[in-house]
Amino acid sequence: MTAIPLGVPRRLVEFTIDGEEARVPEGSTVLDACRAAGKDIPTLCQGDTLTPKNACRVCMVEVEGSRTLVPACSRRAEPGMAVHTDTERARHSRKLVLELLASSVDLSTTPQVAGWLKEYEAKPDRFGPDAARIDEEPKVDNDLYVRDYDKCILCYKCVDACGEQWQNTFAISVAGRGFDARIAVEHDAPLTDSACVYCGNCIEVCPTGALSFKSEFDMRAAGTWDESQQTETTTVCAYCGVGCNLTLHVQDNEIVKVTSPHDNPVTHGNLCIKGRFGYQHVQNRD
Repeated sequence: MTAIPLGVPRRLVEFTIDGEEARVPEGSTVLDACRAAGKDIPTLCQGDTLTPKNACRVCMVEVEGSRTLVPACSRRAEPGMAVHTDTERARHSRKLVLELLASSVDLSTTPQVAGWLKEYEAKPDRFGPDAARIDEEPKVDNDLYVRDYDKCILCYKCVDACGEQWQNTFAISVAGRGFDARIAVEHDAPLTDSACVYCGNCIEVCPTGALSFKSEFDMRAAGTWDESQQTETTTVCAYCGVGCNLTLHVQDNEIVKVTSPHDNPVTHGNLCIKGRFGYQHVQNRD
Protein backbone atom coordinates (compact mmCIF):
# COMPACT_ATOMS: atom_id res chain seq x y z
CA MET A 1 0.00 0.00 0.00
CA THR A 2 1.30 3.45 -0.97
CA ALA A 3 1.21 6.03 1.83
CA ILE A 4 -0.16 9.36 0.66
CA PRO A 5 0.83 12.33 2.87
CA LEU A 6 -2.23 14.40 3.66
CA GLY A 7 -0.35 17.32 5.21
CA VAL A 8 -1.61 19.74 7.82
CA PRO A 9 -5.38 20.42 7.62
CA ARG A 10 -6.08 23.77 5.99
CA ARG A 11 -8.80 26.18 7.03
CA LEU A 12 -11.51 27.03 4.53
CA VAL A 13 -11.66 30.35 2.72
CA GLU A 14 -15.14 31.75 2.08
CA PHE A 15 -15.94 34.10 -0.81
CA THR A 16 -18.37 34.34 -3.72
CA ILE A 17 -18.23 33.28 -7.35
CA ASP A 18 -20.85 34.88 -9.58
CA GLY A 19 -22.89 35.68 -6.49
CA GLU A 20 -22.78 32.13 -5.14
CA GLU A 21 -21.02 31.22 -1.91
CA ALA A 22 -17.80 29.22 -2.31
CA ARG A 23 -15.57 27.54 0.25
CA VAL A 24 -12.15 26.18 -0.65
CA PRO A 25 -9.06 25.17 1.36
CA GLU A 26 -6.63 27.98 2.09
CA GLY A 27 -4.04 28.25 -0.67
CA SER A 28 -6.43 27.21 -3.43
CA THR A 29 -6.57 29.32 -6.56
CA VAL A 30 -9.63 31.01 -8.02
CA LEU A 31 -9.44 28.46 -10.85
CA ASP A 32 -9.55 25.59 -8.33
CA ALA A 33 -12.66 27.11 -6.80
CA CYS A 34 -14.32 27.71 -10.16
CA ARG A 35 -13.76 24.13 -11.23
CA ALA A 36 -15.07 22.85 -7.91
CA ALA A 37 -18.20 24.94 -8.51
CA GLY A 38 -18.62 23.57 -12.03
CA LYS A 39 -17.59 26.78 -13.79
CA ASP A 40 -15.96 26.22 -17.18
CA ILE A 41 -12.98 28.56 -17.23
CA PRO A 42 -10.80 28.11 -20.33
CA THR A 43 -7.05 27.79 -19.80
CA LEU A 44 -4.06 26.61 -21.80
CA CYS A 45 -0.87 27.33 -19.89
CA GLN A 46 -2.12 26.05 -16.53
CA GLY A 47 -0.93 22.57 -15.56
CA ASP A 48 -1.92 20.55 -12.53
CA THR A 49 1.68 19.45 -11.95
CA LEU A 50 3.37 22.82 -12.54
CA THR A 51 3.50 26.24 -10.92
CA PRO A 52 1.26 28.66 -12.90
CA LYS A 53 3.14 30.81 -15.41
CA ASN A 54 0.35 33.28 -16.31
CA ALA A 55 1.37 33.08 -19.96
CA CYS A 56 -1.76 32.41 -22.03
CA ARG A 57 -4.13 34.84 -20.25
CA VAL A 58 -7.22 32.90 -21.31
CA CYS A 59 -8.48 32.30 -17.76
CA MET A 60 -8.94 35.96 -16.81
CA VAL A 61 -11.77 36.76 -14.39
CA GLU A 62 -13.05 39.92 -12.77
CA VAL A 63 -12.56 40.53 -9.04
CA GLU A 64 -14.42 43.36 -7.33
CA GLY A 65 -11.98 46.04 -6.22
CA SER A 66 -9.27 44.99 -8.68
CA ARG A 67 -8.30 47.56 -11.30
CA THR A 68 -7.47 44.89 -13.87
CA LEU A 69 -8.68 41.42 -14.71
CA VAL A 70 -6.80 38.70 -12.83
CA PRO A 71 -5.57 35.27 -13.97
CA ALA A 72 -7.68 32.64 -12.21
CA CYS A 73 -4.90 30.03 -12.50
CA SER A 74 -2.56 31.85 -10.10
CA ARG A 75 -4.71 34.25 -8.05
CA ARG A 76 -5.21 32.77 -4.59
CA ALA A 77 -8.68 32.75 -3.12
CA GLU A 78 -9.05 35.33 -0.34
CA PRO A 79 -11.73 35.65 2.32
CA GLY A 80 -14.57 37.92 1.26
CA MET A 81 -13.45 38.39 -2.35
CA ALA A 82 -16.14 38.58 -5.03
CA VAL A 83 -15.25 36.85 -8.30
CA HIS A 84 -17.17 37.28 -11.54
CA THR A 85 -16.35 34.80 -14.30
CA ASP A 86 -18.84 35.68 -17.03
CA THR A 87 -18.86 39.46 -17.25
CA GLU A 88 -18.72 41.25 -20.59
CA ARG A 89 -15.22 42.46 -19.74
CA ALA A 90 -13.92 38.96 -18.96
CA ARG A 91 -15.57 37.41 -22.02
CA HIS A 92 -14.20 40.13 -24.30
CA SER A 93 -10.69 39.54 -22.94
CA ARG A 94 -10.90 35.78 -23.52
CA LYS A 95 -12.32 36.30 -27.01
CA LEU A 96 -9.46 38.59 -28.01
CA VAL A 97 -6.78 36.31 -26.56
CA LEU A 98 -8.26 33.30 -28.35
CA GLU A 99 -8.36 35.29 -31.60
CA LEU A 100 -4.72 36.36 -31.21
CA LEU A 101 -3.57 32.81 -30.44
CA ALA A 102 -5.62 31.13 -33.17
CA SER A 103 -4.48 33.67 -35.77
CA SER A 104 -0.78 33.31 -34.95
CA VAL A 105 -0.39 29.54 -34.36
CA ASP A 106 -2.03 26.28 -35.41
CA LEU A 107 -4.46 25.18 -32.68
CA SER A 108 -5.95 22.29 -34.64
CA THR A 109 -4.68 19.68 -32.16
CA THR A 110 -5.41 21.71 -29.02
CA PRO A 111 -8.18 20.07 -26.97
CA GLN A 112 -11.36 22.14 -26.38
CA VAL A 113 -10.19 25.20 -28.30
CA ALA A 114 -12.70 24.70 -31.13
CA GLY A 115 -15.51 24.82 -28.57
CA TRP A 116 -14.10 27.93 -26.89
CA LEU A 117 -13.75 29.75 -30.21
CA LYS A 118 -17.40 29.02 -30.91
CA GLU A 119 -18.55 29.89 -27.38
CA TYR A 120 -16.84 33.29 -27.41
CA GLU A 121 -17.64 33.95 -31.09
CA ALA A 122 -13.96 34.50 -31.79
CA LYS A 123 -12.96 35.39 -35.35
CA PRO A 124 -9.19 34.86 -35.68
CA ASP A 125 -9.36 35.24 -39.47
CA ARG A 126 -9.88 38.98 -39.09
CA PHE A 127 -6.15 39.42 -38.45
CA GLY A 128 -5.28 38.01 -41.86
CA PRO A 129 -2.65 35.47 -43.00
CA ASP A 130 0.27 37.72 -42.03
CA ALA A 131 -0.50 37.15 -38.35
CA ALA A 132 1.18 33.72 -38.37
CA ARG A 133 4.11 33.84 -35.94
CA ILE A 134 6.13 30.96 -37.38
CA ASP A 135 5.93 29.20 -40.70
CA GLU A 136 8.22 26.18 -40.73
CA GLU A 137 8.13 22.43 -41.13
CA PRO A 138 7.94 20.20 -38.02
CA LYS A 139 11.32 19.15 -36.66
CA VAL A 140 11.66 15.38 -37.03
CA ASP A 141 15.21 14.63 -35.92
CA ASN A 142 14.72 11.55 -33.74
CA ASP A 143 12.54 8.46 -33.52
CA LEU A 144 10.70 9.35 -30.31
CA TYR A 145 9.02 12.74 -30.58
CA VAL A 146 8.39 15.62 -32.94
CA ARG A 147 8.63 19.39 -32.41
CA ASP A 148 6.07 21.38 -34.40
CA TYR A 149 6.63 24.99 -33.37
CA ASP A 150 3.83 26.24 -35.62
CA LYS A 151 1.58 25.00 -32.79
CA CYS A 152 3.58 26.55 -29.94
CA ILE A 153 1.86 29.26 -27.85
CA LEU A 154 4.95 29.94 -25.69
CA CYS A 155 3.28 28.77 -22.49
CA TYR A 156 6.71 27.73 -21.07
CA LYS A 157 5.31 24.50 -19.60
CA CYS A 158 7.93 22.41 -21.42
CA VAL A 159 10.69 24.71 -20.12
CA ASP A 160 9.48 24.28 -16.55
CA ALA A 161 9.02 20.51 -16.84
CA CYS A 162 12.51 20.10 -18.29
CA GLY A 163 14.00 22.55 -15.80
CA GLU A 164 13.80 23.18 -12.09
CA GLN A 165 10.25 22.03 -11.51
CA TRP A 166 10.78 18.39 -12.53
CA GLN A 167 13.54 16.98 -14.72
CA ASN A 168 16.41 19.39 -13.97
CA THR A 169 17.94 18.66 -17.37
CA PHE A 170 17.53 22.25 -18.64
CA ALA A 171 17.69 21.17 -22.27
CA ILE A 172 14.82 23.49 -23.27
CA SER A 173 14.76 27.27 -23.02
CA VAL A 174 13.34 30.35 -24.70
CA ALA A 175 15.45 31.83 -27.49
CA GLY A 176 14.97 35.28 -29.00
CA ARG A 177 12.87 38.20 -27.89
CA GLY A 178 9.53 39.71 -28.78
CA PHE A 179 8.00 38.29 -31.94
CA ASP A 180 11.17 36.28 -32.50
CA ALA A 181 10.83 34.42 -29.18
CA ARG A 182 10.64 30.66 -29.57
CA ILE A 183 11.26 27.44 -27.68
CA ALA A 184 14.59 25.87 -28.54
CA VAL A 185 17.42 23.72 -27.23
CA GLU A 186 20.86 25.22 -26.75
CA HIS A 187 22.11 27.03 -29.88
CA ASP A 188 18.90 25.86 -31.63
CA ALA A 189 20.72 22.62 -32.40
CA PRO A 190 19.14 19.31 -33.43
CA LEU A 191 17.59 17.52 -30.47
CA THR A 192 20.12 14.71 -30.83
CA ASP A 193 22.97 17.18 -30.14
CA SER A 194 21.34 18.70 -27.06
CA ALA A 195 21.19 17.83 -23.37
CA CYS A 196 17.78 16.18 -23.86
CA VAL A 197 17.45 12.80 -22.12
CA TYR A 198 14.21 11.94 -23.97
CA CYS A 199 12.09 11.56 -20.85
CA GLY A 200 9.16 13.05 -22.77
CA ASN A 201 7.93 15.02 -19.77
CA CYS A 202 7.72 18.07 -22.02
CA ILE A 203 5.24 16.18 -24.22
CA GLU A 204 3.18 15.33 -21.15
CA VAL A 205 2.58 18.99 -20.31
CA CYS A 206 2.34 20.50 -23.82
CA PRO A 207 -1.24 21.79 -24.25
CA THR A 208 -1.30 22.22 -28.02
CA GLY A 209 0.47 19.25 -29.61
CA ALA A 210 3.54 21.30 -30.48
CA LEU A 211 5.41 18.41 -28.87
CA SER A 212 4.02 15.00 -29.73
CA PHE A 213 4.94 11.34 -29.90
CA LYS A 214 6.34 10.46 -33.30
CA SER A 215 3.86 7.59 -33.39
CA GLU A 216 1.00 10.06 -32.99
CA PHE A 217 2.54 12.47 -35.52
CA ASP A 218 2.88 9.72 -38.12
CA MET A 219 -0.65 8.44 -37.54
CA ARG A 220 -2.12 11.94 -37.81
CA ALA A 221 -0.22 12.45 -41.08
CA ALA A 222 -1.62 9.16 -42.37
CA GLY A 223 -5.12 10.03 -41.18
CA THR A 224 -5.34 6.99 -38.89
CA TRP A 225 -5.16 8.71 -35.48
CA ASP A 226 -8.55 8.29 -33.78
CA GLU A 227 -8.79 8.97 -30.06
CA SER A 228 -12.42 7.82 -30.00
CA GLN A 229 -11.19 4.32 -30.85
CA GLN A 230 -8.46 4.28 -28.22
CA THR A 231 -8.58 2.57 -24.84
CA GLU A 232 -6.52 3.46 -21.78
CA THR A 233 -5.07 0.94 -19.36
CA THR A 234 -3.05 1.93 -16.32
CA THR A 235 -0.34 -0.47 -15.19
CA VAL A 236 3.01 -0.45 -13.40
CA CYS A 237 6.27 0.03 -15.29
CA ALA A 238 8.30 -3.20 -15.31
CA TYR A 239 11.75 -1.68 -15.90
CA CYS A 240 12.79 -0.94 -12.30
CA GLY A 241 11.53 -0.96 -8.74
CA VAL A 242 10.41 2.67 -8.43
CA GLY A 243 6.80 1.76 -9.17
CA CYS A 244 5.90 4.35 -11.80
CA ASN A 245 2.36 4.08 -13.15
CA LEU A 246 1.94 3.96 -16.91
CA THR A 247 -1.24 4.64 -18.87
CA LEU A 248 -1.13 2.71 -22.15
CA HIS A 249 -3.10 4.28 -25.00
CA VAL A 250 -4.08 1.48 -27.38
CA GLN A 251 -5.62 1.69 -30.84
CA ASP A 252 -6.22 -1.35 -33.07
CA ASN A 253 -4.46 -3.53 -30.50
CA GLU A 254 -1.29 -1.43 -30.77
CA ILE A 255 0.19 0.86 -28.10
CA VAL A 256 0.28 4.30 -29.71
CA LYS A 257 1.59 6.31 -26.76
CA VAL A 258 2.26 6.14 -23.02
CA THR A 259 1.38 8.73 -20.40
CA SER A 260 1.31 8.68 -16.61
CA PRO A 261 -1.46 9.71 -14.17
CA HIS A 262 -0.86 13.20 -12.80
CA ASP A 263 -2.37 12.26 -9.44
CA ASN A 264 0.02 9.34 -8.93
CA PRO A 265 2.13 10.02 -5.79
CA VAL A 266 5.21 8.39 -7.37
CA THR A 267 5.37 10.00 -10.81
CA HIS A 268 3.03 13.02 -10.81
CA GLY A 269 2.80 12.48 -14.57
CA ASN A 270 6.55 12.19 -15.12
CA LEU A 271 8.44 9.22 -16.56
CA CYS A 272 11.90 8.32 -17.84
CA ILE A 273 12.76 7.39 -21.41
CA LYS A 274 12.18 3.68 -20.77
CA GLY A 275 8.81 4.13 -19.15
CA ARG A 276 7.45 6.54 -21.76
CA PHE A 277 8.96 5.16 -24.95
CA GLY A 278 10.15 1.62 -24.20
CA TYR A 279 6.99 -0.31 -24.96
CA GLN A 280 7.99 -2.05 -28.19
CA HIS A 281 8.86 -5.29 -26.38
CA VAL A 282 5.21 -5.99 -25.56
CA GLN A 283 3.98 -5.98 -29.15
CA ASN A 284 5.10 -7.27 -32.51
CA ARG A 285 6.21 -4.67 -35.03
CA ASP A 286 7.48 -5.18 -38.56
